[in-house]
Amino acid sequence: MTATSTFDGQVTTNWDERFAERTQGMMSSIIRELLKLALQPDIISFAGGMPASELFLIREFGEACQYVLTHDGARALQYGTTEGYPPLRQYLVEKVQKYGVPAEQENILITNGSQQALDLIGKMFINPGDIILTEGPTYLGAIQSLRAYQARFVTVPLDEDGIQTDKLEEVLERQPVKFMYVLPNFHNPAGVTMTLERRLKLVELAAQYGVFIVEDDPYGELRFEGQDIAPLVVLHKENVLYLSTFSKTLSPGIRLGWIVAPSKIIAKLVQAKQGSDLHTSTFIQMVAHDICRRGILRNHVKTIREVYRERRDAMLAAMEKHFPPGITWIRPQGGLFLWVQLPEHVDASELLDVALQEKVAFVPGRAFYPDEGGKNTMRLTFASATPEKIEEGIERLGRALEGVTSNE
Repeated sequence: MTATSTFDGQVTTNWDERFAERTQGMMSSIIRELLKLALQPDIISFAGGMPASELFLIREFGEACQYVLTHDGARALQYGTTEGYPPLRQYLVEKVQKYGVPAEQENILITNGSQQALDLIGKMFINPGDIILTEGPTYLGAIQSLRAYQARFVTVPLDEDGIQTDKLEEVLERQPVKFMYVLPNFHNPAGVTMTLERRLKLVELAAQYGVFIVEDDPYGELRFEGQDIAPLVVLHKENVLYLSTFSKTLSPGIRLGWIVAPSKIIAKLVQAKQGSDLHTSTFIQMVAHDICRRGILRNHVKTIREVYRERRDAMLAAMEKHFPPGITWIRPQGGLFLWVQLPEHVDASELLDVALQEKVAFVPGRAFYPDEGGKNTMRLTFASATPEKIEEGIERLGRALEGVTSNE
């Protein structure tokens, strides 16, 4: 250890030498940094994957808080079980069973958002150097969480039908993979939805090569068109850990997510969670349950689907109008995101600098690749801006694109 700087005349520790080796793989989220820009009133931000805050159920939350404190306040403010508030777990059992997910209370663990679920899975399964297979691109938060446990990554590209399963088999033949992390519905960031044919093939290959699947489904209820497709966990319950959250439907601020998994896995995850935070807030779980049991969330989901569909359509129309030739994108059937492919010579990070001068923000696609990739891609979110703001923001972004695409 090296004694270095001084504070108030005392010799202090060189903290860089004290950090664990795994911290070397930790990184800041560009999305968290770009969210700071959203606080500037003159910036139109398509960067953060945030729900529309003007649609939050503020009055209903107030009523639920009052009800919980009045009728069962002592329980709400006390320690709770690690597995979660039993009535909320039972509500989730009934909720996922409607989608065909074979689950009972023993198969469900409540977490502090699905981000904690990812962290617990990393803690429980990843040894340094283990290989995790993801789609390319994939969710940035998963990269951050799993990399903290010194995982290595291998990616399989996406197309409009989801992960390319023909290329997946080639990867599985070449190297040992600990597990696959996939987002089948309205992918973040790519917006695509995996077809049933590919889901069946994915499950088949996972079983063939002895690899389990982590299925992340934060957006599954936000379908605007088309038919629901069976979750992977329905196709192979014993080989899939299913994650979901209230963040995109009820509120991200309450930090409530859940894991559906075989009871043996849940028991181990409970032990991991006990070492992390003992349990998720009993009060918040009871408030969420009160809102859910009264049917408020069900009606709210119908509302936000319509709002987000309108905003998706507004962004698609604005892109057709304002983007220069040579730029492509896929029409998402739901969710929050549009994935944009730029000409090969365009670096989206450099484009962002130009776009910020036009007072508009997005996330460069490179952030969503654990390895190299995505230089000429970007993610846009349509959920948190009105159609009028979307039109104005895409017009600004179109001007920025005209400047960089003309410099071939």
